[in-house]
Amino acid sequence: MMMKVPDHYFTQSAVIPYRHTEQGLEVLLITSRKRKRWLVPKGVKEPDLSPAQSAVAEALEEAGVEGRVSSSPLGAYKYRKWGGVCDVAVYTLEVTKTHDEWPECDRDREWVSPEEAARRVEQNELRRLIRLVQDSVG
Repeated sequence: MMMKVPDHYFTQSAVIPYRHTEQGLEVLLITSRKRKRWLVPKGVKEPDLSPAQSAVAEALEEAGVEGRVSSSPLGAYKYRKWGGVCDVAVYTLEVTKTHDEWPECDRDREWVSPEEAARRVEQNELRRLIRLVQDSVG
C-alpha cells in the first residue's frame, strides 16, 4: 500500500558541503540509510524554516557539519518518491565545524574531490550541480 504523504514533503532542500584544503576543493558525501548510496544532506523543507535554513539543519542532522550556506540555490533537481515528484533546491555550504558525533552518525561520510563526488552519486542532475561547485565557490 502506498503511504500518503503531506504535499509539503515534495518540497525539499539539500546542501553540497565543501571545504578548501591544501589538496584543493573537497566535497562531503554521506551514505543513504538503506542502500548505502553516496549522496549529499537533503530533506523535506520544514514549514517553519526557509529552504536554506532547512538544508543547514539537514547537514547537521545527517552529516554532522555546520557552516555558511549560500544565500541562493546553486540549482535544483527532481526525483520520484512517494508516488510523486520531489523538487529539491540545492545550496552550497562552506563547512566551518565538523562534529565527531551527530544524530545520524550511522551514515558514512567522506571528503572527496568534486570530480570523485560527481562520479559516486547516482542522480544525474546532482552530478551536474556538484561539478558546478568548483566554479561557484572557487
